[in-house]
Amino acid sequence: MPRFARVLVDDSAGKAFDYELPEAVAATLQVGSRVRVPVRTRTALATIIELLDHTDAPGVKLIAEVVSAEPVLNALLIDLGRWIADYYCCSIEAAMKSVLPQVIRKAEVGHQMRLFARLAREVDAEELETLRRKAPLQAGVIDFLAQAAAPVAVAELSDKCDATHAVVQALVKKGLLLTEPAKVERDPTQHETFVAAGKLELNEEQLAVFERVCAAIDSSTSHRSPVTSHIPKPLLLHGVTGSGKTEIYLQAIDRVLQRGQTAIMLVPEISLTPQTVERFKSRFALTQHEVAVLHSHLSEGERHDEWHRIRSGRARIVIGARSAIFAPCENVGLIVVDEEHENTYKQEETPRYHGRDIAVLRGHMEGCAVLLGSATPSLESFHNARLGKYELLRLTARIDARKMPHIRIIDLRMESQKKGAILSERLITAMRARLERREQTILFLNRRGFSTSLICQKCGHVCQCPNCSVALTFHRGAARVVCHICGHQAVVPATCPECRDPGIRWSGTGTEKVEDTVAKIFPKAVVKRMDADAMQRRDAFRETLTAFRQGKIDILVGTQMIAKGLHFPNVTLVGIVNADLSLHLPDFRAGERTFQLLTQVAGRAGRGDVEGEVFVQSFTPFSPSIQFARHHDFDGFWEQEIEFRRQWDYPPFSHLVLVLVRSQHQERARFSAETLHRRLAEALPNGVTLGEPAPAPLEKSHGSYRYHLILRTRAIQRLSRHLATVLGKLTFPEDVFVTVDVDAYQLL
Repeated sequence: MPRFARVLVDDSAGKAFDYELPEAVAATLQVGSRVRVPVRTRTALATIIELLDHTDAPGVKLIAEVVSAEPVLNALLIDLGRWIADYYCCSIEAAMKSVLPQVIRKAEVGHQMRLFARLAREVDAEELETLRRKAPLQAGVIDFLAQAAAPVAVAELSDKCDATHAVVQALVKKGLLLTEPAKVERDPTQHETFVAAGKLELNEEQLAVFERVCAAIDSSTSHRSPVTSHIPKPLLLHGVTGSGKTEIYLQAIDRVLQRGQTAIMLVPEISLTPQTVERFKSRFALTQHEVAVLHSHLSEGERHDEWHRIRSGRARIVIGARSAIFAPCENVGLIVVDEEHENTYKQEETPRYHGRDIAVLRGHMEGCAVLLGSATPSLESFHNARLGKYELLRLTARIDARKMPHIRIIDLRMESQKKGAILSERLITAMRARLERREQTILFLNRRGFSTSLICQKCGHVCQCPNCSVALTFHRGAARVVCHICGHQAVVPATCPECRDPGIRWSGTGTEKVEDTVAKIFPKAVVKRMDADAMQRRDAFRETLTAFRQGKIDILVGTQMIAKGLHFPNVTLVGIVNADLSLHLPDFRAGERTFQLLTQVAGRAGRGDVEGEVFVQSFTPFSPSIQFARHHDFDGFWEQEIEFRRQWDYPPFSHLVLVLVRSQHQERARFSAETLHRRLAEALPNGVTLGEPAPAPLEKSHGSYRYHLILRTRAIQRLSRHLATVLGKLTFPEDVFVTVDVDAYQLL
């Protein structure tokens, strides 16, 4: 029996320590158990990550207390955390913070307890009649509980019977009522109703794909099986928008449940979670509590209860954003990554993991099937399919033989010469026709606010954020200018801050301005806006989509949160106000992102019986990204883009590592970046390309100056170890911070 445990102390800066197991509980402790250990003059919470027969550590202390002998994490998830720390060049503690949520680490966060009431005995008719005369509220409680099949929460009695706490206590004193506390699970979807929905019939293409997915599920094995067991290749499902990918996910997960296994379903954004949960709970309505939800917008209590429902095995389907890949499921049969190309799967805080890649890795460790789905697969995933690492599956047509939307390109260079309007005459005419036919329109612009800058007409001064190298955006509704990087806000200046001239004007266009313009053009239409500013209330997103689905909204204006995953058959027109916003960024992925975004947004049109139409407004209409999207030609775009990547040795032909050095003092940031560059170059592993230190495209952010170092290699883990070694030996000034982003997706 092991005598020692290696534990990871919470907030220990990534250090693990050895402790002796108390003899009385040694047999009950396992890898993943939570304990309290002495650390200097205090005790701290910790997780056991390894059990040992002996240790060479000096002065080993005894574990002070067992918090939870039952493991909060299994060995596989701990191994996954170790891999993340090694690959993404971060501490094991940072990795484990993602694997084991903070709310589960907190000992003070527990299950919610509520007081429930039930009848203590049967009340005869004479006694009840007396109560009705003397205390009608008490009699009402007795009548209500007599009809209830189970104990009722005391708080609910107040709503149903107008019974105050005093009424309940009076019945307890009379011996007619018993009250007792009971554990209540907080359910993030408890106020929503789900109508049972059956399976849809698959068409020929869908059926062929579904059979391949089932073959992968049936051939997969649990991670408990021998090493020689079969692990299926990840499946990449390339299906055009509206081709029925979600129905395949639903039926595949049903297959997994029939096998007694669990499933994880990842969606790229929290905004898509309510729709996905609705479809899944409607499908699995008879076993509604099998579906759990994990994302960052849950309250601490909801996240605590959902996590424990998953760990206990009661919830066998997990739906969530990227962090849901760490759900404590056992016997996983399938992991689905919807819209696998989305950059929101990449975490921009340490540890900077990619949810899709971790899904593929966990699938390999679990020995289960992994299904990646997208209408516009990432170049990395499609390249893996071409190399045979993934199995490629295709859905080339929309369900029920519906046509792909017809995409029209509008050259804004010609339109601006006419009148400089936000919306072209052709788009306005098309919108008017939809309103007359009572069809719906979506207008897309991936920029919030009313105007993107305030410019002085006399001296040319632009109102800048004092903390970041960006112009402040004017928000008319809030009457403020706001920085979308750091959140800085200020009152709108009446005159130019530089020359005091009153001729300061708004410039540029955001969603707020589009909404205002559309409302003026179509005063009788119901226009709503969906962006981060308009959707700040917790239920605002769900309520707006419900109203849109019910036809209460004619025109929906929004950012990328309306670009994907929405299925509204009455939407027959999509207008892309400015397709160039993401095209000219200083990022080698700019063309790919633009193609994906245009394709996804266009895919919202024509999902019903009426053919859809899309208007793309652009100042660069002949851009390959726009033209390939216009013709729904993913393969053509891929062939061109992959040659560009091959020529310059960009991903997927190499791994790109971004090292960011930042400080509030520009010279310290520059000097530290140059010093780090010099030390890295001294013993650079073979096959690594190291770029010169340079100011980041967004040179200043949140009050800090930023310098970039970019490295490229095909042997990423060797480079990660080299970076960890060099950074471990270097000492930087207190206000200088260095972060490492392996497989970086954001180069600004």
